[in-house]
Amino acid sequence: MTAPIPHLPSAPLGTGDLAAEITAQLSTQLCRVRLRGFPPPETPGPTLVAVAHGSRDPRALPTVRTLLDRVRALRPGLAVRLGHIELNRPLLADTLDGLRGEAVLVPLLFGHGHHVTHDLPAALAGAPQLTGRVAAPLGPHPLLAEALHGRLLEAGFPGAPSPRTAVVLAAAGSRAPRSARDTERTAQLLSARLGGTPVLPAYASAAGPTVADAVRTLTARGHDRIAVASCFTAPGRFATQCADAAPGTAAAPLGDHPALARLVLHRYDQALLARTGSDPASVRAATVAV
Repeated sequence: MTAPIPHLPSAPLGTGDLAAEITAQLSTQLCRVRLRGFPPPETPGPTLVAVAHGSRDPRALPTVRTLLDRVRALRPGLAVRLGHIELNRPLLADTLDGLRGEAVLVPLLFGHGHHVTHDLPAALAGAPQLTGRVAAPLGPHPLLAEALHGRLLEAGFPGAPSPRTAVVLAAAGSRAPRSARDTERTAQLLSARLGGTPVLPAYASAAGPTVADAVRTLTARGHDRIAVASCFTAPGRFATQCADAAPGTAAAPLGDHPALARLVLHRYDQALLARTGSDPASVRAATVAV
């Protein structure tokens, strides 16, 4: 039976508020969705270990914890733990040391950079008491584009495309070519979601262009309403640096956006499907649709 469509608030909402409200209410239906091949919700799976980078910004840790609270609410009974690569506790090594059995490491990162391809597998190899695997990073994926779009709307970016508007997609940056390709693909997905609005990737470190360079490029192309989309999980030095370079609207980091919480679970589920040897079509189809 199809779940009833949730009622929206009777008070008038702006475009950004309305989009956020719709996304939040739809996401509450996630617990009613059962994917073919997955155990029922009352059967807990391997521990989900969310791996954040870590930051000295005091807002970072509470933001990540709030995101994981939303993940737990979407999948009651699933053990969800947090580990950091550096700068915050618990460190990933300490989290893994306290676990036994099976675990899936889900990086709260957005491309196949050094942390995802080297540091996380090494951390798992250093925990021989665990049977586990590393899930794919959060990007690229349509759910990531949904979260980026939502934060842009909340920041006041116009909902309708215009020849004057453009977006800079700000990411951390990596020397790994595959990571840059992931960011470029995320920019394409966001552009499509924005109705064809140009989206140019930019980076806080290790790669170019910078946000300032990307803004200049877009300005030279005739765009004078340029926003910065923040492809960061939580506040931190890089997110602040990129927002400070915005000529106008700068979206907040993704934080506990409902689409990001769903994406964390999607990557976890993908990793489980891959572990069981499911066919590639099933792995690609393991996206929760509500």
